[in-house]
Amino acid sequence: MSALVARLLTFRQELAIEIQRFILLWRYQHPVLPFTLWWRLVLKRCFDFMAALIGSVVAIPLIGLIALAVRLDSKGPIFYSQERLGRFGEPFTIWKFRTMHKDAEEGGPVWAKGDKDPRVTPLGRFLRRIHLDELPQIWNVIKGDMSLVGPRPERACFVEMLNQEVPRYDERFLIKPGITGLAQVHYRYDQTVADVKRKLRFDLLYVKRMCLMLDARILAWTLLVVVTGRGIK
Repeated sequence: MSALVARLLTFRQELAIEIQRFILLWRYQHPVLPFTLWWRLVLKRCFDFMAALIGSVVAIPLIGLIALAVRLDSKGPIFYSQERLGRFGEPFTIWKFRTMHKDAEEGGPVWAKGDKDPRVTPLGRFLRRIHLDELPQIWNVIKGDMSLVGPRPERACFVEMLNQEVPRYDERFLIKPGITGLAQVHYRYDQTVADVKRKLRFDLLYVKRMCLMLDARILAWTLLVVVTGRGIK
C-alpha cells in the first residue's frame, strides 16, 4: 500500500512539473491557444517516433556502410557517446558516429575548430559536412530524449558558460533538442560565442513558431544540406 501511495505522489509531482513546463512554453508562444500548443506537441511526438522508427529500418544499410568506414578509417570505437542537456536541462546520453581520433579530448572539452580541427579524422570531416555522423541519434528520438527538429543539444560545461555570456540562451531549452534544426541548416558548428549568438536567433524563432509544417520545411532544407554539403546562408 505504501509503495502505491509513493508512486501516486511521484506521479502527481511529475504531472505538476510537466504542467508548469507546458505553461512556460505556452507563454512563450502566446497568443497560441493552449489546446493548439498541446496538439502540436502530440503530433510532433507521434511524427518523430514513426519517422525515426521507419528511418532506422530504411537506414540500416547506410548505417552499416558508415560503421565499416569508421572502423577502417582510424583506431577507436565506431560510435561515440556523450552526455548532453535536453529539454529543461535534463541530461541524456547522445550517440553519434565517431568523427575524431581516439582520446581526442583527453585534455578536456574543447569547441570544434571547423575543417582545420586536427582532432577530426578525414572520414569524420566528410561525415560532419553532410551531417551523417548524427544518424545514430535516431535512437535518441525513438527514446524520446530528442526530436527530429529542434535546437542543437549542448554539453553541460558549455551551457553553464553560455548562460552567463549569451542573453536568453536558456530559452532554447523550452523544447527538446533536435537532430537538425533551423539554426543547424543555416550555420556551421559553433566555434565562437558569436556563432552561438547568431544561431540563437534561429533557435528562439523555432521555439516560438514550432509546428509540423515548419518541421517539414527544415527537414527538406536538411536534405539539401546532406546532398550539397552546404548550409543555407
